[in-house]
Amino acid sequence: MSPFLKRTLTGDHIYLAEMQLYVCPFLFWKLLSCSVFLTFLRSSSGGLDSCKLRKEFRLLGMHKDGDVIIGGLYEVHLITVFPELSFMIEPEQPWCYELYMDGFKTALAMAFTIDEINRNPNLLPNITLGYHIYDNCIKLGVALRAAMALISGTEKSISNLNCSGSPPMLGVVGDPTTTHSIAMSSVLDLFHMPMVSYFATCSCLSNKQRYPFFFRTIPSDAFQVRAMMQILKHFGWTWVGLIVSNDDYGLNAAQSFHQDISGYGGCVAFYEILPREKDMDEIRRIIHVIQTSTSNVIVVYSNEADLMPLMDEVLHLNVTRQWIASEAWSLSPVFLTSRLLPVLRGTLGIAVRRGEIEGLKEFLLSLRPDDDPSNGMVRTFWEDMFKCRFNHAQAETETGGTVCTGDEDLTSNQEYGDVSELRGSYNVYKAVYALAHALHELLSCVPGSGPFGGHSCASLHNLQPWQLLYYLHRVNFTTSYGDQVSFDENGDALAIYDIVSWTGLPDGSVKGREVGVVDESQPAGKVLRLDEDKILWNFENNKPPHSVCSEPCPPGTRKATKKGLPVCCFDCIPCADGEISTDFIECLKCPLDFWSNPEKTHCVPKEVEFLSYEDPLGISLSTASLLGACACAGVLVVFAHHRHTPVVRANNSELSFLILMSLKLCFLCALLFIGQPRLWTCQLRHAVFGISFVLCVSSILVKTVVVVAVFKASKPEGQGLMKWFGAPQQRGSVLILTAFQVVICAVWLSTASPAPHKNTNFQSSKIVFECAVGSMAGFATLLGYIGLLAAVSFLLAFLARNLPDTFNEAKFITFSMLIFCAVWIAFIPAYVSSPGKYADAVEIFAILASSFGLLISIFAPKCYIILLHPERNTKKALMGRTPAKK
Repeated sequence: MSPFLKRTLTGDHIYLAEMQLYVCPFLFWKLLSCSVFLTFLRSSSGGLDSCKLRKEFRLLGMHKDGDVIIGGLYEVHLITVFPELSFMIEPEQPWCYELYMDGFKTALAMAFTIDEINRNPNLLPNITLGYHIYDNCIKLGVALRAAMALISGTEKSISNLNCSGSPPMLGVVGDPTTTHSIAMSSVLDLFHMPMVSYFATCSCLSNKQRYPFFFRTIPSDAFQVRAMMQILKHFGWTWVGLIVSNDDYGLNAAQSFHQDISGYGGCVAFYEILPREKDMDEIRRIIHVIQTSTSNVIVVYSNEADLMPLMDEVLHLNVTRQWIASEAWSLSPVFLTSRLLPVLRGTLGIAVRRGEIEGLKEFLLSLRPDDDPSNGMVRTFWEDMFKCRFNHAQAETETGGTVCTGDEDLTSNQEYGDVSELRGSYNVYKAVYALAHALHELLSCVPGSGPFGGHSCASLHNLQPWQLLYYLHRVNFTTSYGDQVSFDENGDALAIYDIVSWTGLPDGSVKGREVGVVDESQPAGKVLRLDEDKILWNFENNKPPHSVCSEPCPPGTRKATKKGLPVCCFDCIPCADGEISTDFIECLKCPLDFWSNPEKTHCVPKEVEFLSYEDPLGISLSTASLLGACACAGVLVVFAHHRHTPVVRANNSELSFLILMSLKLCFLCALLFIGQPRLWTCQLRHAVFGISFVLCVSSILVKTVVVVAVFKASKPEGQGLMKWFGAPQQRGSVLILTAFQVVICAVWLSTASPAPHKNTNFQSSKIVFECAVGSMAGFATLLGYIGLLAAVSFLLAFLARNLPDTFNEAKFITFSMLIFCAVWIAFIPAYVSSPGKYADAVEIFAILASSFGLLISIFAPKCYIILLHPERNTKKALMGRTPAKK
């Protein structure tokens, strides 16, 4: 809740009390409607005829009159003696002690800027700006009193009972702290008075519904947190500790930090809130958390006062960590000391953008005190600076008689004249110019085209603070240092920060050296500019620390979060075969025709496997196939050349020729099973195979029947049997038996034709390119018919095996059919169990083995006689009447 000052009327007195904004809002507004701190004085006739300033607070300030006044609130002193909330006590009693040099120089920067604007003929010509600047002493109560003083003005009385007229103040520059800004914005908003802060960073102040008149020239904590994220991401720090102060600044920053760090995969190792008071037990507990944590990087959002006890204990225990400082303490002289350097060396900090203000140094050195009591801030500064007093009595008691003359040399203090690190002062410079540019645009309005009711413009003689709001939102100018100044829809300035690194200097001092910039106006990838060579780390080998909960997963693995720990703490689980991991979050399956590479990082096309002519197995089988075809051709040539010899004629030369031709086709059909499957090869391979083997086996069957018939015809009771087994009948029988197979193949190919098929079931990492049979019933019928003919041939030949030796052809047929049946019986389980291309190899092997079995068993003995023993190739020898050798 934003505190404010509630005013209650009791008789002729008004007093103040710190309350919450929701208490008595009606009474608050009613009492402030005539200007704060005014009481009504009755006239002699009993009526009310004037408004008078009853009393005023004693505040340290600087004042300068002008046509338009701009207020300012600054931290000039650090320690406050806080009397009761009442009006001015004695003028001699001081409120604040211990001069804060940077705060005073920041206040003077506002005075310098207004003087510079007044000298500029192009900005607000014929208009003189004035200022009322007050010291808030870093206390909320003092800051609220100063705000009330700015609102009420300094006029002692106003004769107009309506208290009308131009407001005494057009806008306020300040306050530097978040808590003060929240409180004062709640009060100033009631008077529609713009407030431009130069150092309040809480992202909560970007809420335009609650703070519609608040602006700032420093980026909000939301931007600062994003700047922190840029640094953490750059160095790969995903496991960080977070320590914040127990105030609006720290708690709001912590909320934004928790939301943003998960966005880039980081985690908070521990989260601690600093105690408001110097609670050493709590400090030691936080130190213990730091020491036991595996995080080497700690981000701190805090003010100097709350952080100092922790750093003292860190130094005492020599706790070395990588500290990341928020802008509130990144350049604080309280910590930039040689005493803390052993533990804070290499600290990286987010710092307010540094700028240069030409002429400021000369202005500072030209400062002189005057006798105007309203400029007590300068007189107090002078007394603190030179350890003297303007009051002779005080000089005797407090400074040993040293009286201030006003002519002391300001150049004797180097810190006062140093303008090399203008950060807060530079923001004040931009804030004052923003108000001035807004006022300039307001006064440049052309009647009839203004932004107010009826397209009217504002008037200098009746200027209201709220009229400046429209123009503040549209401010856009560039400073002499080259920085663009404008506000977004939330009143926030462009997000730009300097990055500083703490390093020790040869003279023993410590400095925050600029090593980079975070500028969100730059395109993605160029937001962070960092010169790592300038950073001196506080770790071995002068290298940045390593701060992760778990090491990054290697390629081909996924993260599995450890139970009960943040997402940054995980185990690395290898991806399964066929899966890849690109973001290490989950393993993704490759598409159907792809497989993971060995590293499991990319999907590559699967290896397509088929029995090719380049494959060693394919080369062997195709060679054997051609060898068998050549052997058949050779036997055919031998039989054709010796076709008139008894051996050829006695073995039914016509059927022998037919068997040899069919065997040659059997050998050659094996080649259709080799090579990349295509539709025509898939359709032909089984059809040619089935028809060729039926032609062969049916010829052997007819030949077996003929052998049996010849034996029967040699007996008296079978004299007429051969007329049924003549050449025409033999040809017809073979043709009819083969025609059945042709019909089977035709039906199979027309109903469920074999076709090329990419099979991934045998091996997931490969695509087996094969010929799907289409119809297993058709394939089984084809093989079954061949098996039936072979079984009948084997049975007949087996029954005729004991015929006289002159008819021993049946023995050769029996043996050939035995080999044939054995091969194809063994083929079935081998074919079913063989994966991929080996199934085709098994089928080719069965074709070649059975073909070679038939060729050798039937024709080898005959070729042996024809070629090696021609003397036995006679009719007498075949009839068994060959003369015995002498």
